[in-house]
Amino acid sequence: MYDYSERNLSMLSDFYEFTMANGYYQSGLKDTWGIYDAFFRTVPDNGGFAIFCGLDEVISYINNLHFNDDDIEFFKNIGGFSDGFLEYLKNFKFEGDVWAMPEGSVMFPYEPVITVKAPLIQAQILETMVLLCMNHQSLIATKTNRIVRASEGRAVMEFGARRAQGADASILGARAAFVGGAPVTSNTLSSQKYGVPPSGTMAHSWVQSFDSELESFRAYAKLYPNNCTLLVDTYDVLKQGIPNAIKVFDEFLKDKGYVGNIRIDSGDIAYLSKAARKMLDDAGYTDSKIVISNSLDEYKIQSLIKQGAQIDSFGVGERLITAKSDPVFGGVYKLAAIEKDGNITPKIKISENVEKITTPGFKEVYRIYDRNTGKAEADYITIRGEEIDSDKPLVIFDPNFTWKMKRLENYELRKMQVKIFDKGKQVYNTPDLKQINDYCKGEVKSLWDEVKRFDDPHNYYVDLSHKLWDLKQQLILDIKSR
Repeated sequence: MYDYSERNLSMLSDFYEFTMANGYYQSGLKDTWGIYDAFFRTVPDNGGFAIFCGLDEVISYINNLHFNDDDIEFFKNIGGFSDGFLEYLKNFKFEGDVWAMPEGSVMFPYEPVITVKAPLIQAQILETMVLLCMNHQSLIATKTNRIVRASEGRAVMEFGARRAQGADASILGARAAFVGGAPVTSNTLSSQKYGVPPSGTMAHSWVQSFDSELESFRAYAKLYPNNCTLLVDTYDVLKQGIPNAIKVFDEFLKDKGYVGNIRIDSGDIAYLSKAARKMLDDAGYTDSKIVISNSLDEYKIQSLIKQGAQIDSFGVGERLITAKSDPVFGGVYKLAAIEKDGNITPKIKISENVEKITTPGFKEVYRIYDRNTGKAEADYITIRGEEIDSDKPLVIFDPNFTWKMKRLENYELRKMQVKIFDKGKQVYNTPDLKQINDYCKGEVKSLWDEVKRFDDPHNYYVDLSHKLWDLKQQLILDIKSR
């Protein structure tokens, strides 16, 4: 777990959250509870689904949320904050409830991923960090999963440590990449903190530091005979790099039973990998692996495979760790209801942009699986506590184009959110990273191939129950008729 007890990030918040929190306090809303949903509107890269990641970080943040004397003094110096509110912050303790999808879950636009039910002040202060954690790690996990699927079973190594936007992005990005399917990382600190297996070979500077490429290969093979991957493109891949690698394999590895590998980081990868494969095979090194790097992403990997490139694994850096092709995961955090004296009042935000109209109320998300195939057919959002009889047929409909309907029979329902905090106390046992990765694999496997296409994926259904749709329409009419 990312341990926020090591440093206090309680002040990592948009300033307006504190001005609103102070306003709630002074307006007599201190004891009024709000229900907020964190969700997203579009899948990056026009994909068919996203992978949820970052819950572990959210949990750690909430468990360590507090304000020290320096924080209180900062607000005093800024001015505009009441003494009562500052005293409230000084004694701050999260008292609310939190539900969330488990990390590694497949998720879709507009459905609640994290739901916070807490006093308005407390729920409001959580906003920035909830979104920061969800948006960043979900972005990287989703991008990684696309890259892993493009590799068609070949290993993908996360090589992005030096290209991330800062230390936290590098450390947590490597974690998210493991959730998304990259089994190893080049980031030593992430390996230490999270148990992700580390991987690394050599840089061109290693080769350049010796009088010759051959000498550098020999030195490396002597040091690491059981993990010897030689970078062969410093000078000339086919005329020097691979012949020198083969010579070193003959001299230092062959008689000891070790297998040497090569890495190519530049040039015409498809051509060079095929030529390298032939040279290695002709020399008797049919078990030697060819590792490729050099600004790879899912589309480059797909193209290389289609060209018949001879590649055993991919080292993917900048385009994974930054999700370069679509680097913003647009998660939002919206008020869905107010609870006062035990009564829940749904709230809605409406807009001329249909995609920005929120879905009101205290809600639950169900995933509907076909019993025959085990595949996910749709997600179904209901008012919390609404009963669904899964022994009866269920007709779902598109919430925007209501004439588009689908009748479901012989299905199973799975509630997607689990309780994380109850009255401020963590009640969820976080799985380890390997368990999260395994769960994620199962989630992706449950989707039809059509949903997993990179180009023009099938639109997975995320529908509202009749009661929830009626509630949403009634609130819109009520507001428009004022």
